[in-house]
Amino acid sequence: MRDVASAVKRPALAAAFGAVCGLLAFGQPASAANPLELNFGLFGPSYDGRVAPCEKAMGMITNQFWEKESTYWNSQLKITGFSGIHEIAFRPWQSDNIPRRYCAGSVMLSDGKARSLYYSIIEDGGFAGYDQGVQWCVTGLDRNWAYNPDCRAARP
Repeated sequence: MRDVASAVKRPALAAAFGAVCGLLAFGQPASAANPLELNFGLFGPSYDGRVAPCEKAMGMITNQFWEKESTYWNSQLKITGFSGIHEIAFRPWQSDNIPRRYCAGSVMLSDGKARSLYYSIIEDGGFAGYDQGVQWCVTGLDRNWAYNPDCRAARP
């Protein structure tokens, strides 16, 4: 008895679905956007090229490094010092790209080892495009291989 009821429901459901699709197929054709639907008032990005100097990112890198190491890698490593911080490139590509300042240097870690640091400061690259953002990589500690190999993807 149950098999008869389910067999009756399936063709009825298929017929109803086909009828709905058939009605939708005869809808109105697409038309061009009217003036209110056009993207008026929306302008492209206007970057000024105001990117902070390399030394301004040290605090953010220190905090993000500690947060990443303690949260994801269960490590007690911390950055204890910076040295040799210098700019590698500023806007190395076309001028209409998002302005970036590429920097490099070395960091001293709490385990007593010095490692290379590569990072970029990005105009409007912060959370939701607000403020400047920083992308960084410490050589030998790129455990998820985001900038692999040897932090090359963090360089220009």
